[in-house]
Amino acid sequence: MRPVCRDCLGTQEAGSRRCGACGSPRLLAHPERDRLTIAHVDCDAFYAAVEKRDDPSLRDRPLIIGGGRRGVVSTACYIARISGVRSAMPMFQALKACPDAVVLRPDMEKYARVGREVRALMLALTPAVEPVSIDEAFLDLSGTERLHGTSPAVTLARFAARVEREVGITVSIGLSDAKFLAKIASDLDKPRGFSILGRAEAAEFLADRPVTILPGIGRSAAARLADLGITRVGDLTRADPRRLYGAIGRDAERLLKLARGEDARPVRSHREAKSVSAETTFQADIAAFAELRPILWRLCEKVSARLKRSGLAGASVTLKLKDRSFALRTRTRGGLPPTQLAARLFSAGEALLRDSCDGTPFRLIGIGAGDLCEAAHADRGDLVDASVRDTARREAALDRVREKFGAGAIQRGIAFTAPPRPEPAAAGPLARPGRGAQAREPAG
Repeated sequence: MRPVCRDCLGTQEAGSRRCGACGSPRLLAHPERDRLTIAHVDCDAFYAAVEKRDDPSLRDRPLIIGGGRRGVVSTACYIARISGVRSAMPMFQALKACPDAVVLRPDMEKYARVGREVRALMLALTPAVEPVSIDEAFLDLSGTERLHGTSPAVTLARFAARVEREVGITVSIGLSDAKFLAKIASDLDKPRGFSILGRAEAAEFLADRPVTILPGIGRSAAARLADLGITRVGDLTRADPRRLYGAIGRDAERLLKLARGEDARPVRSHREAKSVSAETTFQADIAAFAELRPILWRLCEKVSARLKRSGLAGASVTLKLKDRSFALRTRTRGGLPPTQLAARLFSAGEALLRDSCDGTPFRLIGIGAGDLCEAAHADRGDLVDASVRDTARREAALDRVREKFGAGAIQRGIAFTAPPRPEPAAAGPLARPGRGAQAREPAG
């Protein structure tokens, strides 16, 4: 098989280590190169790359995208990563590791625009594009050889060059015959990488990797497997199936297949949302229920607005709290009548919050609606609860005012003040409004 140069896209003599035309060492060669069709495309340090594209003075400087000292790192450029900065790292730790870093707050509107540009170039290759996030997606290029006149691998090399030329950022690509192998491959040679992981080599490649490389293996599952002496993927394939089922239950069969490099999941061009949520990180920790309550209400209004825009409703509510040591608490109430209404989301969330407030200072609060369904099934009311329709009419009226005059045109009093924490004795003075919070509200 003759290598293809990823820079000038010229075909080289077999065995070449550099491009004969441009001298580039970035040659695309693999025994299975022209037979593989499943790709994972990941933009390199996406937020930071967009900012460096737009401000060339940042090009050679360590750059962190994130929110304030109380926030976390959203993205770090590769220069900052050399100093140990990583995504999701608390900002104070990141700045301690890289004190010379430039810190910029995320501009999500701009990143979304650039993400759409890259997505449009993906869709020019194949309609089978499954977005994973704003900056990554799976692609299935089966049957595209005739359309593009090249194998999927060469088509993807052209795509990567086009993204650099037209969008001004770089991508890394993984190519295989299964989604999770393509995902692993895309991480092997960042940035500007293109790695191929073939079927013939998959089992041997995976054998010495930690079990956490497999999708769905988190800390808890990894700890249970470690109790069985299973820390590497190869250990998993040799494990006694009965002991494995005893440790991780029904997930054992799926993990055994992945350990052998088997992943039959198709690339789906339309992914259904599993939840819709909003969260916020505080400038200073908050422990009091009375102070957290109005913040929770405002988040419920945001989730409600997103549900309404999406034509969805939720039948479960999940409360998320993170304390000063970054320990996460989640509480869920399920089996609820499907709803889009902020008031009904808040009713469930408030009960979960009250039970969770035990004096622990929290740095983050979030609320989400899950078990999603179509809005047509939501908030119908019945003879037992006739108030639902009245609540829906009131919220619809508020929505119309906000649509006409802006989101801050009208607010319920709960958004500004909160009653004191319930105690046996007489209530104390009203708590002051929730303290200023810096937004970090991922769309669910």
